[in-house]
Amino acid sequence: MKAIKRILVLSTVIMISANSLAMNNPAEKKDMNKKTLVEGNNKFALELFARLQSTKGNLFFSPYSISTALAMAHAGARNETESHMAGVLYFPVSVNRRTDSSSKSLPDRQQFASSFGNIIKDLNKRGQKGGYTLTVANTLWVQKDYGFHWEFIELIQTNYDGWLNEVDFITAAETARQTINAWVEKKTNGKIKNLISKGVLDSMTRLVLANAIYFKGNWARQFKEDRTRDAPFTLSDGQKIDVATMNQKVEFGYMETDTFQALELPYVDEELSMVILLPKEFDALDEFEKTLTPENLTQWLAKIHKREVVVFVPKFKMTSQFSLASVLKSMGMKDAFSSDADFSGINGKRDLFISAVIHKAYVEVNEEGTEAAAATGVVMTLTSMGPTRIPVFRADHPFLFLIRDNLSGSILFIGRVANPKA
Repeated sequence: MKAIKRILVLSTVIMISANSLAMNNPAEKKDMNKKTLVEGNNKFALELFARLQSTKGNLFFSPYSISTALAMAHAGARNETESHMAGVLYFPVSVNRRTDSSSKSLPDRQQFASSFGNIIKDLNKRGQKGGYTLTVANTLWVQKDYGFHWEFIELIQTNYDGWLNEVDFITAAETARQTINAWVEKKTNGKIKNLISKGVLDSMTRLVLANAIYFKGNWARQFKEDRTRDAPFTLSDGQKIDVATMNQKVEFGYMETDTFQALELPYVDEELSMVILLPKEFDALDEFEKTLTPENLTQWLAKIHKREVVVFVPKFKMTSQFSLASVLKSMGMKDAFSSDADFSGINGKRDLFISAVIHKAYVEVNEEGTEAAAATGVVMTLTSMGPTRIPVFRADHPFLFLIRDNLSGSILFIGRVANPKA
């Protein structure tokens, strides 16, 4: 496999109206423990995957993009809305520092935003070195002359590099929709088109927060196209189909248990990698997914060691699209989607709520590489160890995969291949 191209572009759109965002003393601005923040993001990633597990067939999304977009919305949330969002997203941030003495060890809003933003800046810095390309982009689309608090805008710009763009939702919502969709399409190299459908934005929309992630890299150990052959792939119901399957024998990260195998395919510089989790039985993926917890994943990754492996991986392509509002509400983020929402940290008013969270993702894996793109939209509206033998890793039945940043441990993408030809 040569190049991993455009692996994840995510955009989040949030329409919101805000209250005064109480900024903290810059002297108190500290960088919280990155490990704690990443662990929280990964917990959210795997819990969201568990909630989407019932989705049949192929599945692909970027939890990192979703977390980033919602982190920007969280910056304007207050009171129960703020605490509920922090709980669902596993944000280790104090929301009641003055009244709850137990929260003093947690960072405040400004410290949290700074720490979250530092991870984004680190990804962007490393992604521009030349070994691979990785960019995280954020932007705000605001109703012109609406009167957002500058403190909120400044927090987003300073920490998330989210630049301000004025549009007219009130009289030209369709034009605004096309403008935002064009930004998403550009940031995803044309892979995500028409993220926001007609009717999602209207005259009540006030703010859209957008996030996009783009990754392009080469496999550290490439597959050769002339070795690709059609081979049987067994679906979960036992049906067999022929799929183009790549193969090579080389040293990869590998671990094995009685029930599954794990393979790590690194990209150039080995700062990022794809990890494939393959149950040993063709019909065991549903049960295996139930064991995918943060604790188990940490243990599995720790047991991966480099060794020679015979690898068979199918080429595949998939597109997934979700409306995540109901899922996030079921996870405990209820106020944010109702008239009880308090996003007064944006302009001083309690007149906005999240009306939609849209996520669309695309991924393709072939000899030349992997190409993927994803977009998330959040819309806020006015209330109205292995054996000694050389192991064979044959991904000829349903499996999971994730793309992670090895330096921070962040899960950038996660997916399921149920049918490579679907």
